[in-house]
Amino acid sequence: MRFAPDLLRRCCFLAGPTACGKSAVALKLAEQLIAERGLAIEIVSLDSMTLYRRMNIGTAKPAIEECLRVPHHLFDLLEPSQEFSVAEYLVAAERVCREIIVRGSTPLFVGGTGLYLRSLLRGVFEGPAANEGLRQRLESEAAFDGVDALHRRLQQLDPNTAERLHPNDLRRVVRALEVIELTGQPMSAQHREEPLPLDQRPTNVVWLSPPRNWLYSRINQRVEAMLDAGWLDEVRSLLAEPQPLSHTAGRALGYKELIEFLRGERSLAETVGLIQTRTRQFAKRQHTWFRNLEECRSLPITGDESPAEVAAKFAGQVFNLP
Repeated sequence: MRFAPDLLRRCCFLAGPTACGKSAVALKLAEQLIAERGLAIEIVSLDSMTLYRRMNIGTAKPAIEECLRVPHHLFDLLEPSQEFSVAEYLVAAERVCREIIVRGSTPLFVGGTGLYLRSLLRGVFEGPAANEGLRQRLESEAAFDGVDALHRRLQQLDPNTAERLHPNDLRRVVRALEVIELTGQPMSAQHREEPLPLDQRPTNVVWLSPPRNWLYSRINQRVEAMLDAGWLDEVRSLLAEPQPLSHTAGRALGYKELIEFLRGERSLAETVGLIQTRTRQFAKRQHTWFRNLEECRSLPITGDESPAEVAAKFAGQVFNLP
């Protein structure tokens, strides 16, 4: 499954690591373009966690006021109890993009989920239908032996796929092993996600590349600000809902650690430090994702620029505006 090349070229992409200021830049960009050039922009989520309703603080979801300033799409799409595949995201994103273009606007994807960006640019391997019995067996093995044991097995059977999956990403590790058992071939051998030919490749994919020390300081401060804003109460409310959190929602960065705190597994101070550490590690992995996608152009920022200044740089790269 792949986005049509002509559709890709009519979209713009603003990616980057968590806490680098993408959302503020996107808002300023949209406002600048409509005010100065008459170009209408609508924002499309490129984030796997802002899809979930009532997971607002920990995902840094845009506020209602921001959504009123510029149209936003693919936010609050799912209940926290639901799963959502990459293929389903591509279907939803294509539908939204075509609707935006019909209105005479330009879709601007904004977010930090590298897998979503790669799938938009290169397509996604759908593979065989899920086998619930096989999945349950693999998940039981993970519960007994640990997720690391499944990931080590995947490293032996499909090292290329294992390299791009985090050892704790149980859902995708299980899927990769499931594909091997059902087809007899590793996922990486069945679908090589190659970039489009140069003459079809989009030239409007940019990721913000900030200094690491500045970004890590921002991450530490943002985690504390989210907790001050009521993040822990948000998690308590999610756990009190009638339906349990889906595997994906329950393992979302920060939410997983706060759930463990509420279960008494560690102190709040230890939990805050762990969230900050894991978020910094996640930002480093995001940097690797974007750097390794040859379709992406980096836009270095110092951290001292205002969102409006970064937006002007982005407009210069993507729209060739002075």
